[in-house]
Amino acid sequence: MEKRVKQGEYSGVVSIPSSKSDGQRAILAAALSQVETELVGIGNSNDEQRMLENVQALGATIEFVSGEVTIFQGLKKFPKTANLNVGESGLGVRLITSMCAAHDGEFSIEGEGSLLERPQDFFQVHLPKLGSSISSNSGKLPFTINGPMKGGEIDVDGSMSSQFLSGLLMALPLIDNDTILNVHDLKSIPYVEMTINTLMFFGIEIEHDDFKQFRIKGGQKYSCYSYAIERDWSSASYWLVAAALDQPIVVQGLSLSSLQADLAILDALNAAGCMISLDEDILLIDGENRKAFSFDATHCPDLFPALVTFAAFCEGVTTISGVNRLKNKESDRGLVLQAEFAKLGLKIELNEDVMTIHGGTKLHTADADAHNDHRIAMCLAIAGTLIEDGVTISGAESVAKSYPGFWDDLDALAFN
Repeated sequence: MEKRVKQGEYSGVVSIPSSKSDGQRAILAAALSQVETELVGIGNSNDEQRMLENVQALGATIEFVSGEVTIFQGLKKFPKTANLNVGESGLGVRLITSMCAAHDGEFSIEGEGSLLERPQDFFQVHLPKLGSSISSNSGKLPFTINGPMKGGEIDVDGSMSSQFLSGLLMALPLIDNDTILNVHDLKSIPYVEMTINTLMFFGIEIEHDDFKQFRIKGGQKYSCYSYAIERDWSSASYWLVAAALDQPIVVQGLSLSSLQADLAILDALNAAGCMISLDEDILLIDGENRKAFSFDATHCPDLFPALVTFAAFCEGVTTISGVNRLKNKESDRGLVLQAEFAKLGLKIELNEDVMTIHGGTKLHTADADAHNDHRIAMCLAIAGTLIEDGVTISGAESVAKSYPGFWDDLDALAFN
């Protein structure tokens, strides 16, 4: 699908969709709950829908109530076998794989699209140490998992993705024995905080020492009567950048007390000289005095695409560190951002872990490719609203992974 984004004023209020990250954790937790659980605010992203399908395949019963309420009757007993498909969800495969490994039985897990090429060696290395087994396609999907995990004490590499650790933290409380995880070089710590917070709501206790050692008691049970899923700071980042680039857009529904990593977008905008204010639940950004900035996105790598768009329209040289976190996403985002923005006339340099963006030059219209990456599509769209004759984006349908209503929201702002 191609989408033509025209230059012009885009104005109005955007109500931010639910966080697919918080949503997937909550869906899996609700499916394991010992009591009937009411989830409020499940989104319609592809990743959340796949998680719903998978927990139903495991035996959870779901009732979709009018409005934003979904009622879960949790698993009476985890099945001995299941065939699951996580679609293109990296978080989904990491949560589901660990959960299956915690239980007695044999489980097959498949995926689709770019996820099939993303390395999952973590499981190959760590699950056998915990007593389960896995067969894979040279460290990639599909998997066959045989459980259960037995627990114990192991060292864990946290450098590739915090999602692997989140999967273990959700699964290990359910096994019979206690577990100690000694975690080295953990990245994206805020996402682990989010996992622990969700687990707390569902009655699961995790002890840790500054995110370096995690102590997990076995034999715990999930239980929660009601849980509200947060709005998504990742999705909001594109509209906040648009507002900082002088589009009269405000965003609605975000929580400043959120544990989501991408709340850090406010730190980046502040570093660039933007004024930020909150009026009830409306967030306002004034970027009139914006400037080039430096920012470390190591723990919030999903902000790179939005920040590249922002930096393109900031006079001077911006540096963003954390590039090494971008390779194993839906695309190799460092290289893709460099290539696609080069088509628009923006110079981006990649030097080891640092991206350098030479902002302030006049960009020009071009045909761009989202590379089947939802975040690339959205950041190009915001750039297109500010470029004479706009931008044509192929692969625009990729936004459905996290934000199916993105194009509808953009079009609505164009007509306000």
